[in-house]
Parts: sequence; C-alpha cells; structure tokens
Amino acid sequence: MAILKIARMGHPILLQRAAPVADPTAPEIRRLVQDMFETMEDAPGAGLAAPQVHAPLRLFVFRVGEGRTSDDPDDRPVGNTVVINPEIEPVGDDVRLRWEGCLSLPGLRAVVGRHWRIRYRGVDTDGAPVGGEVCGFHAGVVQHEYDHLDGILYPMRMTDFRLFGFNEELSRAEALAAGERP
Repeated sequence: MAILKIARMGHPILLQRAAPVADPTAPEIRRLVQDMFETMEDAPGAGLAAPQVHAPLRLFVFRVGEGRTSDDPDDRPVGNTVVINPEIEPVGDDVRLRWEGCLSLPGLRAVVGRHWRIRYRGVDTDGAPVGGEVCGFHAGVVQHEYDHLDGILYPMRMTDFRLFGFNEELSRAEALAAGERP
C-alpha cells in the first residue's frame, strides 16, 4: 500500500469529468482503493475521490465518524466505504447549509448548500451493490465526493463567499464571537 499524492485546486485533473470504471473487481482498482483508504486516513479526511489522487475514474472512498451524525436513523456512523460508478439522486427539496473542507483545498473551509437526504448506489471492489438512502453528514460527504467525479470543487457551489476562509482564521473568529480568547 502507498500514500498517494493529492492534487490541489488548480490542477486540471480536478476539473475533468472522470471515466467509468470498466471492471470494479480488477486488481489495479483494488490496489487503488486500498491506497486511497490509506491516503484518506493519513491526510486525515472523511472522503477522497479518485481524481484527487490523479486517477480520472468514477470512484470514491469515505467514512462517517461517530461524532459526525445527527439523531436521524439514516445518519449513522459508517466505516471505510468505496463506491464505484456511483449514481446519486436527491430525496425531497430540503437543502441545508454545512461547513465543508477538502483535501484538495488544504487549510480552507466554507459553507455549502447540500441536499439533506439522498439516495445513492454503486458497487464495491467485489462488484457487490453499495448505497442506500442517507441523510446528514453521510449525504453531504457522498455529494461532495461525487462532485469531484464531475470536475466540481465545493467553491463552485458556494453562494456566500463571506463564509469561506482559512481554518485558523475562521476558528479565531468563532472564538471571538463566543466571547472566548482565540
């Protein structure tokens, strides 16, 4: 296994539409997925799409940690998951603002509107179906990673650039607003 180099905003691979994976069970796809899990954990991140590691393929990996869920039963922790050749569809019209960061935009975060509830499907490296109806952080991370497969970075989805900045500055501003010393 290997830690892969993560493409940063400005690299042309991040603006391309990724190609479908012809054989999700191929050894090179299994190896890529394992390397992506290792890279995601090392970064650390909640998700990583193949284009972010210079592989223009329609697949991504993600996880949902214990502290990232809501009270909704469709928003639960999930271990390392791969979705190959994904499809997603919104469920309902509920779009909520959420803070997002990205391994391709290190040190930055912003508020982005995402569907609260989605349905997604794809396959894993055994060709077995994965996905379901999810909400909250789980739905947000799937939408974020799916965007990478279409050449979309989260700043392209932003509507209020006042809610975009460096992590340290935003944390300092939040502390000041809460009456704490930064």
